[in-house]
Amino acid sequence: MPGENLTRVEAQQRKATVDVQSYTIALDLTTGAEVFRSTTEVSFTATAGASTFIDHLSRAVLSVTLNGVELDPAVVNDGTRIQLDGLAERNTLVVVSDAEYTNTGEGLHRFVDPVDGEVYLYSQFEVPDSRRVFAVFEQPDLKATFQFTVTAPSAWAVVSNSPTPTPEELPAAPGSSVWTFAPTPVLSSYVTAIVAGPYEVTTSELTSSDGRVIPLGIYARKSLFEYLDADYIFEKTRQGFAYYEEKFDFAYPFEKYDQLFVPEFNAGAMENAGAVTFTETYVFRSKVTDAVKERRVVTILHELAHMWFGDLVTMKWWNDLWLNESFAEWASTIATAEATEWTEAWTTFQAMEKGWAYRQDQLPSTHPVVATINDLEDVLVNFDGITYAKGGSVLKQLVAWVGIDAFFAGVAAYFKKNAYGNTELTDLLSELEVTSGRDLSGWSALWLETAGVNTLRPAVETTGDGTISSFSILQTAAADYPTIRPHRLAIGFYNLDGGKLVRTDRFEIDVNGEKTDVASLVGLKKPDLLLINDDDLAYAKVRLDESSLAVAIEHLADIENPLARAIVWGSAWDSTRDGETAASDYVRLVLGNIATETESTTIRTTLGQLTTAARLYVQPSARAETITAVGDELWKLAQAAEAGSDEQFQFVKFFANIASTPEHVATLQGLRDGSVTLSELEIDTDLAWEILEGLAVNGAVGTAEIDAALAADNTSNGQQAAARTRAALPTAEDKRAAFDSLVASDELPNAIVRQTAVGFQHVNDPSALAPLVDAYFAMIATAWKDRTHSIAETLVVGLYPAPLASAELVAATQAWLDANPDIPALRRLVTENLAGVERALLVQERDAQ
Repeated sequence: MPGENLTRVEAQQRKATVDVQSYTIALDLTTGAEVFRSTTEVSFTATAGASTFIDHLSRAVLSVTLNGVELDPAVVNDGTRIQLDGLAERNTLVVVSDAEYTNTGEGLHRFVDPVDGEVYLYSQFEVPDSRRVFAVFEQPDLKATFQFTVTAPSAWAVVSNSPTPTPEELPAAPGSSVWTFAPTPVLSSYVTAIVAGPYEVTTSELTSSDGRVIPLGIYARKSLFEYLDADYIFEKTRQGFAYYEEKFDFAYPFEKYDQLFVPEFNAGAMENAGAVTFTETYVFRSKVTDAVKERRVVTILHELAHMWFGDLVTMKWWNDLWLNESFAEWASTIATAEATEWTEAWTTFQAMEKGWAYRQDQLPSTHPVVATINDLEDVLVNFDGITYAKGGSVLKQLVAWVGIDAFFAGVAAYFKKNAYGNTELTDLLSELEVTSGRDLSGWSALWLETAGVNTLRPAVETTGDGTISSFSILQTAAADYPTIRPHRLAIGFYNLDGGKLVRTDRFEIDVNGEKTDVASLVGLKKPDLLLINDDDLAYAKVRLDESSLAVAIEHLADIENPLARAIVWGSAWDSTRDGETAASDYVRLVLGNIATETESTTIRTTLGQLTTAARLYVQPSARAETITAVGDELWKLAQAAEAGSDEQFQFVKFFANIASTPEHVATLQGLRDGSVTLSELEIDTDLAWEILEGLAVNGAVGTAEIDAALAADNTSNGQQAAARTRAALPTAEDKRAAFDSLVASDELPNAIVRQTAVGFQHVNDPSALAPLVDAYFAMIATAWKDRTHSIAETLVVGLYPAPLASAELVAATQAWLDANPDIPALRRLVTENLAGVERALLVQERDAQ
């Protein structure tokens, strides 16, 4: 409904009318399984006589009192907004309501643990969902203090942004207690938090750079707590604190730091001030890849960076969302690389974040880093590869441009000047201009205010003895986004030495224009491999010259530098996606070189791209044969890998994912029943589910086997794995059942919805999805209107039958777009779906040549 989708103009008008001082919020969590009592008192100043509104989504508003005058809720409340007329200069508003728990991961999420029946709650408020819990001026530039009082079962833990007080038992309600938290510092509403339930906790502390003792807590629910490696998490947290306090020259700005692992979380984590929530997938009950272990460290440091950049200093409006997230991406990567044992974090960034950014930046929905955000729906679909990964890449380019010391000095000045306030991009750039002496207005216009990714390729000529006689870097841009940009980058010279391809020289230069001559390389001996964008400073797709490409393909495993290898891997994948290289050639490249790759995230990312190439990018007539070959080779790689290694583990996981033949099925069945073994490979609970899913994709098991596996693992993780595995069953009837389970009812919680969609997409033969094309387009507009954003987006993206990759699917998608011109955010998701299919068809055509 219109009132739910706040526009930027409305937010600006409201900011001009009111200034909020404080919220006093009382929540009673003892009123049943569906609603909780919410009482909000807001103190704010306003233009005398003006009118405005406060946001609140609830089941029922019971009373509204403005400056001592009771207002009729039926008159002033429309279900999303409460109208406030005739404001005084100083105002007190009290709103009492019955607010609803959710099962969507938005607002106050309620979860019942299937292991022990215990109830767990947690809040998730970004972007506009604190209004689901209390009445609030829901926009980031109306900061205030928040004082929470929570009534809950006495056996529970209750955590918020302020330190947890000693609860007081209620004499009139035995078994219930009240937690009265101290007011927070000035915050935006979206980073406030309430987490409640019988969570278990382990505590520690650290000493901040200003001498304060900062209490630390790590929480998880009881049935998972035994798997929590709290000492390691505390260690990474301390390393992050020390790094950021030194580099930012600003002590941690809050009183305590709790990290809470919560069930059915939609994202990786959320930067609530002093009370960060994380997905429970970061509590490892089974073996995980080193890539996932590293990703958890990066996530821990990402959220910690937000305590300064986002929570202490917050954007005025969501068009600068990118700056919050991009800064945290960049800061967490450099902190991981420099302050922890994960020293190759920039290799991970190249393999994962950059790949995400390049994909997003080539979609028709791409947008400038500084996006136009007209309303909340724009924000919700903008948590994308541009906001996070391209923005982080651009910041890395900016750091190279101004210098690391000048960058950190500018950031430190920015925090001091704007603490507890709201800013815009120019506030940061102005500080960086002072510390670096560079004018950044032109840089900002080219990098932040235009969309698209450039491609850089070398043009090199040599004499008969291999001496470089001419060297230039050529820069191109997509026709739709023709901006040519300045780049700070390095050129690496790599030569074969004792069987290794090692860097023998490095040149750092500025590139600008469509052609940049590099005179300093003329007269030098051309290396075996010439790598532009060495060290991955620039944000650009790169290509290799012909002889370097041949050397790279033949000696990819011999490149000593893991970041250089990742750049070559990335270049090969970009070239495949752009239709310059045949997908079949990419498959051969991966299968011929992945055995000796050492970086876990590079392996994980590359194997994911391998399965995409096999299932979606090779010509359809070769698909089954390619999938078979990939499965055969992955199993051989698993057998040959070092016992107990990360590589062995990953090869088995991806083999289970792409298994397709009776022989593959027999191997999976053997792994499951123990008749097939690999040295030091344990088939633990989660790997057993992945093997079962591989069997399900092949129709080798049915619902009975899935039900039996769930009975043996009737946990939240088990329920999600069972939902994913059921949805992976291969027949048209199976796919229809999965589809209907999500569309026909809104009872399933977000995590089950998400995992069902993953299983729905898991196919070797996509033909079973064809009967659902019409049903998909018949449901998406209704889902967008009736379901919450998180669920609707999962349905629109997760149930799109993309594996079909057919001209018929293109036509059906375009027909829907032509018939539905008036739902911008939904159209964006459908347009992105269409772009993926159109790219697949182009790449398939190239593969057939």
